[in-house]
Amino acid sequence: MERHGLDPAETRPGERLDEIALGHRRGALEQLLRIAEPKIDQLFGLVGASGCGVALTDANGLILNQRCAAADAAVFRAWGLWAGADWSEAAEGTNGIGTCLTERRQVTIHRDEHFFLRNIGMSCMDAPIFGPEGSLIGALDVSSARADQTEGFNRLIAATVAQTARAIESEVFRAHFPKARIVVAEAEESEASLLLAIDSHDIVIGATRAARRAFGLEASGDLKPRPASDLFGREDGPTGFEKAERAAVLRALARAEGNVSKAARALGIGRATLYRRMKRLGIGE
Repeated sequence: MERHGLDPAETRPGERLDEIALGHRRGALEQLLRIAEPKIDQLFGLVGASGCGVALTDANGLILNQRCAAADAAVFRAWGLWAGADWSEAAEGTNGIGTCLTERRQVTIHRDEHFFLRNIGMSCMDAPIFGPEGSLIGALDVSSARADQTEGFNRLIAATVAQTARAIESEVFRAHFPKARIVVAEAEESEASLLLAIDSHDIVIGATRAARRAFGLEASGDLKPRPASDLFGREDGPTGFEKAERAAVLRALARAEGNVSKAARALGIGRATLYRRMKRLGIGE
């Protein structure tokens, strides 16, 4: 009420963008939409029969894509839970989408926890989606109009929403680094996707938001170049020229299935030279 000048008794749903303006907003997040499409369909297949709708928004709370059963379409449209609608906190007060984006965390807003009286009939379960550079790019929402929906059932749906959001986030990250090796790190924080992108020189070139936090990296934006072995606390990686050379020779031999002549050709050196290097590096036949 104080920050956004909203009246909780307001009954009229917010306005929606027209198709042209919505198309421009979708175009800016084309990759996200393409990756999320099958995930949204799969999620809707799990919750759609129980009176739930699924929505994907951008970082500002604008609904980009939406699913609901034909029998429920009139209800969701009347509520304004439709493509092109703004569900930021500035527009709708406390609600699943807007509060998830404001607090940058998974939330469930159940019935009368909504700010507007016109929204207290719904339950909303939301999870944020972070981009490959650690910044917020959207939210995934499941909303239900069922009067008999319990908080226990909401928790089950919320877990599925979070899992789907993580899957979308992971695929967006992998698509952003198509030539990198993707390492999945273990974490106690099971709700997070800890992924690192590592180039051919074993330099970390990308990390998801959760990985940035877990490894103490830059919160967002480009990463300072770091050897992957430094993050993992290992001393057996290519931290020196000799170790790097040994690793390169071992990789070549492994690819050549132990054939020294073939490995030497792959390395661009002579067979005798490779034998001398193997001896110097302590690599036996």
